[in-house]
Formats: sequence, C-alpha cells, structure tokens
Amino acid sequence: MTKLLGFATVIFLLLSLPGWVSPIRSDGVSMGEAVQGQVRLVDIPLKSVDVDDQFWVPRIEVNRTRTIDHVYSELEQTGSIRNFDLAAGKVQGKFGGPWWSDSDVYKWIEGASYSLTIHPDPKLEARVDNLIRRIAAAQQKDGYVDTFIQIVEPDMRWKNLAFFHELFCAGSLYEAAVAHYEATGKRSLLDLAIKNADYVDSYFGKGKHAGIPGHEEVELALVKLYRLTHEERYLHLAEYFVNERGSKPSVFEQQYRLLPSRKVDLLGRQMGVKYFYQRFFLHDPPAFDTRYSQDNLPVRQQREAVGHAVRAMYLYSAMADLAYETNDGSLLDALRSLHDSVTLRRMYVTGGIGPSEHNEGFTADYDLPNSNAYQETCASQGMILWNYRMLKLTGDSQYSDVMELSLYNALAAGVSLNGNTFCYVTPLTNRGDFQRQPWFGVPCCPTTIVRFLPSLGKYIYNRSSDGLWVNLYISSKVKTNLQNTGISLQQTSRYPWDGDVKLVVSASKATDFALHLRIPGWCRHPSLKVNGTPVNLTVMRGYAKIRRTWSNGDSIGLSLPMEVQKLRANPKVLEDRGKIALRRGPLIFCLEQPDLESPVGQVDIPVDTQFTTQFEPGLLGGVIVLKGRGIMRSATDWNIQLYRPVEELSHPSEQIPIAAVPYCVWGNRGLAKMAVWVDSDQ
Repeated sequence: MTKLLGFATVIFLLLSLPGWVSPIRSDGVSMGEAVQGQVRLVDIPLKSVDVDDQFWVPRIEVNRTRTIDHVYSELEQTGSIRNFDLAAGKVQGKFGGPWWSDSDVYKWIEGASYSLTIHPDPKLEARVDNLIRRIAAAQQKDGYVDTFIQIVEPDMRWKNLAFFHELFCAGSLYEAAVAHYEATGKRSLLDLAIKNADYVDSYFGKGKHAGIPGHEEVELALVKLYRLTHEERYLHLAEYFVNERGSKPSVFEQQYRLLPSRKVDLLGRQMGVKYFYQRFFLHDPPAFDTRYSQDNLPVRQQREAVGHAVRAMYLYSAMADLAYETNDGSLLDALRSLHDSVTLRRMYVTGGIGPSEHNEGFTADYDLPNSNAYQETCASQGMILWNYRMLKLTGDSQYSDVMELSLYNALAAGVSLNGNTFCYVTPLTNRGDFQRQPWFGVPCCPTTIVRFLPSLGKYIYNRSSDGLWVNLYISSKVKTNLQNTGISLQQTSRYPWDGDVKLVVSASKATDFALHLRIPGWCRHPSLKVNGTPVNLTVMRGYAKIRRTWSNGDSIGLSLPMEVQKLRANPKVLEDRGKIALRRGPLIFCLEQPDLESPVGQVDIPVDTQFTTQFEPGLLGGVIVLKGRGIMRSATDWNIQLYRPVEELSHPSEQIPIAAVPYCVWGNRGLAKMAVWVDSDQ
C-alpha cells in the first residue's frame, strides 16, 4: 500500500476500471485502458520495433548466429529433444536431461521465434517447424504432453505437482506457441498448445481437481494465451492457480503424504520421490513449510519475498498480469509491498536477486553476500519481466529504473561476449576460480538468454491513451498508431556510454499526443530541447511529459548527464560495510585483475577519488573505462603473523592507477579476480 494519502484517488480509479481486456482494438488501444486518468500502458508488438543499437545489436546478433545453434546442439546432445521421439514411440532409449527438460526445448523455440520476428531466416524456421512436428507426435490424444512422465513415470501424472514440473513445462509451451504464431502466423504449435491448455483446464479448477504448479510460469503463460485467443477460460484458470496458492493444507503436503517411497532417476542420480519435499518443505519436521514455492500465504497477504527467486518472479509477474486484466487492487497492493521487500532489502546493486544456493532464492533482509552470491541469470530475467508489468500497471519509472538496472548489469553479465558460455550463478566477487560454462546439468539459464535477447524490443516503448512512452534508451525505431494516425519515432544515442539521446518524430499528418520520456533515477541534471529550443521538464512518476501537436520531422534532444557515483550499501549489509561500488549511468562497474597492477583484494578506493572516463573501442567489444587513483594495501610487513595490534601497523599508502570496467563484461578475458564492492578509506 502506498504511504501517500494522495494516491488513494489513484487506487480508487484503478479499482473502477473496466474488468475485461481485449488484446488490441482496431484503433490500437487496449480495451482495458483507463479513461478516467489512471495510467495504463499497452504493449507494442515486437514486429513494430527495429533495434539498431551499438550496445545491444552485437549481442542480439551473436545470439542469432551462435547462441541459438549452440543451445540447440546441447539440447540434442543431452537428449532433451530426443525425448519427444521417445515419447512418440519412434525410437528406443533412455530419457535425457533434467525431468523438466521439455521446458528448455520450448524456451529455445520461443527464442528462435523472437529471432525470426526481427530477422527472417528460412533455415532456422525449417528447424523450428521440424521440432514442432516431433513435439506434436509426442502429444497424447487428450492433449497431455510431458516427456518425463510419459517415458519414466507414466503412473505419476499430476501426482507430484511440487517438483515434477508438468505445469511449468506447459507454461513454457504456451509462451513458445504465442511467440511462434506472432512471428510466423503458423498455427502448428499454437494448436498443440491450445489442445494442452484445454485439457489442463478440464482437469484443474473449482469443482475439478485441486492443484497449483510447484514452479510458477503457467499462470502468466495462460494470460498470454488468453490475450491472443480471447478464450476467457485461460484467464480464469490463471486466476485459479494464483488464488489457490497459500491454501491450507497445501496441495503439496496432501500429495506428499500419498507419494510412493521408491527412487527415481533424477539428474542422473537415483533419488527418493520425496527427496525434494524433505529438502525444501520439511525444515522442521513435521511442520510443512512451503515458502520455497511461495505457497506459505495467499498471494494477497504476501508482503515479504520468500523462497526460490525465479519462481517468485514468475508468480509476481502473473499477479501483475491479472491485476492488469481484472483491475484487482488487492493484487496491486500486495505487489507494491513485495516490490519494496525485494528492491529495498533483498536486491543486489546490479539488480540481481537471490543470495542463496540452497534454495536458489531469498533468505533474510540485507543478506547479500558477494563471493557466493547466487544471483541466477533466470532470476535477473524475471526481475525484468516483473518490473515491466508493474510499469504497465502504474506508469511509474521506479519500475523501469529497476528493469534497466537488471538488464544492463545482472542479465547482461549472464552470457559471454562470444555467446557460447553462460553464468548460472553470477557472483559480485571472483577469486579467480570462476568462469562461465558452455552448459549446465540444469540448463535453464542458457535457454533464458536465448529467448530474452531477441525479445528486447518489446520493453523499449509503450502506448497509452494519450501518447507514446519511451522506457529504455536503446537506439531503435518504433512504428505505431496514435489518434488514428501512423506515427514513428526514431531514437538515436550512444547509450549506455553517453546520455545524449535524440528522438525524431515521423507522422503522416500533424497529430496531438504526449511523449513520455523516462528520466532515470540515477540522473541528477537532465535537460530537454524540442526542435532546438529548451523546454522545462514536467516530470510525473519519473517520466517527462511533452504534450503538443507533433509534425513530421520534429526532434527532441534529451540530455542525461552521466556522473561517476560512488555507492554505499545500507550498514545492515554486513559484507559491504566500509566498501563502495561504482556506478555511471545505468552501469555498475567492477575492478578486474587484467586492468590492475596490484591484486584486486589489496586495492582501496578513497572516497575522494576523482574518476575520468575513457571509451576504449578495442577492449571487450568497446567499453567505457573509469580511470582514477587507488591505494594498495601492502602485506609485506606482516611476515607470518596472522593478527597484530593496530598501533604497530605502518599503514602504507602507495598510490596506484586503477581502472574499472562495466560489470556486464567481466570474465571475458579468462580466469581473473574481480570485485564490485571495493574497500574504501572511510
């Protein structure tokens, strides 16, 4: 709940909005968009955005030309794709990959489909078509498809919802199907997904079988399917899955009592069917604690982010989708509190989340270790998905600020510049023994990268009833309709290296509309010009609003000066006491050993250090480097002593040159020590 009394009116307006949303009317405006003053942002299709950005295009192109092929090859080698042939009875053999491997295959299709949307490729399209045929052959007559259950545990259908991930895989299927249809216009995967969704809907719900997914995703995927097909049953099923979470006794506990005691082959190891329940739900037997799956409380009562971070992000995204579609203010209230829980007490400076390897997720407030930070790449993507949805609900830049932070730092660091090695966990300190890997036994992060990068254009712009919104400063061109007039906006900049942004309007006729430009929270002194004339900034919820009659060729110049800022952490973050981190614009910087004369761990950065910036085109694909003077702490006078009185120390203060590089490109020069948080002298 907001603490400002003035927002009561906003909540009232939100609750009074119409309760049904069609994807797009003929005039291009969402049917659910508010008409009484409440901001409601509308998606702009990926096909309508052409990204031409010096920072992101090389990464998107590497994803298209290398990562997509690399991930497909790994899915073949591990047996994840062949599983569909096994389930169809076309070949004989053993199940391959983790038991939710279907999800990774679907995510590959989703990523390939986004890539086809922005870059047609007949060879890739043929590969996708062939894979869809193999999936269709595995689907059973009633619509069910889950190769692990079909091949390994045929008597366990829907009996282990917490950990066998049938609904999670189904959600990935629906997301892939929507992306594939929107990219190609083909119904092959969409019809398969609809058949499965109809079966799932016939099985679960009030008056049917009780159940919720252990790993959320199907909820937001059902909303996507609803928006495409207009089939309200899918929206209602998403509501059911969200509303049932937190019911007591938990369906997971009920199923646990009925599970067999036999062992199954999971991740190449024989494990008891009940193993994961005992690891994650039975911390204090016999108490059954389902916080790991965000099942501890009904969602509208949840105020603290708990459990597995990726699952939480998918749940919160689904809650936001449902709030958008149904105007449920109680969901928005919970989401605001959950957002505070994450961003004010449980988020890394890079926008990543989840410090713990044990639960791949949240622990306690301010528990943000550096060297063993988990910060899973999938969770970083989840932060972008959730914050984008919160932005659509509110038009508030606090959400696009977090979206940008996670995008340029935690998410971007998840894949190498070569596109064929990845982070599953993404530490903030590296002792020189950590590097990205080409694949993982749990390969969700590579498939997440494959599907996110080509979809980037979806997050740059939005429409509203009064105009066009610019959320991210990524060089691109968007085409849309405003006031029944064709409008395009060309955005050009050197972001994130430089904060000068130029936007040029093209319109078939003079048109009155508002242009909303995000003013990032890190920017202290923004300025704006329209057709070369300075304009006073009118900022509401972090967006500068320019309302005028726009003509063809009108230009906007937005200046977002990027200062080097030294950040402190809240003193309750124990590992970061006495340390600083460096930020410039949207980027967090780090010290990496190849740029230093002294060991990373012996460098201090005085708080009064002045940094200069230098763009180095030949370094790490071309990056801004922060250069200044630091202090090297010498250990030469310690001999073999472990502890000494402070007064006996000589406190050497040898000054040394230091250089900091963006965190998003660390680890691309072989094994090397790295640190985001660096000791300071004050």
